[in-house]
Amino acid sequence: MKILKRLLLLILIIIIIVLLILIISGYSMYKTAINEVPLEDKIASLEEDENYAYFDELPKDYVNAVVAIEDHRFYDHSGIDIISIGRAIVRNVTNLSYVEGGSTITQQVAKNLYFSQEKKMTRKIAEVFVAFDLEKNYNKDKILELYVNTNYFGSGYYGVKEAARGYFDKSLDELTLEECALLAGIPNAPSVYSLDVNPDLADERAQYVLNAMEEYGYI
Repeated sequence: MKILKRLLLLILIIIIIVLLILIISGYSMYKTAINEVPLEDKIASLEEDENYAYFDELPKDYVNAVVAIEDHRFYDHSGIDIISIGRAIVRNVTNLSYVEGGSTITQQVAKNLYFSQEKKMTRKIAEVFVAFDLEKNYNKDKILELYVNTNYFGSGYYGVKEAARGYFDKSLDELTLEECALLAGIPNAPSVYSLDVNPDLADERAQYVLNAMEEYGYI
């Protein structure tokens, strides 16, 4: 019995040490990124793009579609979603690999602004620190605005305004509910859901978005 207790204690100590190393490494990555280009400078640079879409330009249906499919507790959490993280941990342990990150919209903005798409725990932790900065300095509408402007929509389109023009030859205020759902669904896997590549899969994804909107009371 004593041997078992000692073994469990040793395992616990190893886990704590590994977590501390990951947190320190992630924080170091975060500080390096922020020091190289401060957050306000990153955002100011984005806003200079002629295709930048401000929150007031976004159709309500599109905003609701994005929140429903990407992060339905977006307006309630402070940058990270403990429930989503818990679900992701269960999936990762079950699959014995890193298959889900439980990222909120804020974390995705942090990743889009500073980090690669590589699935590594150190990057994930750095992303959380940037997410906290975003939540501290900007309101939710601004963070969502940044999200739709930093996403890739497939077929060479970056940002929702460019995607709306490229796919539908429409301005944002001309989009229908169905088109809003299509655009909300694409960034999850742009190469898969691009309307130019897999229109049928894009339609299936859009229906999934519409179902989520209905589930959360948006339609």
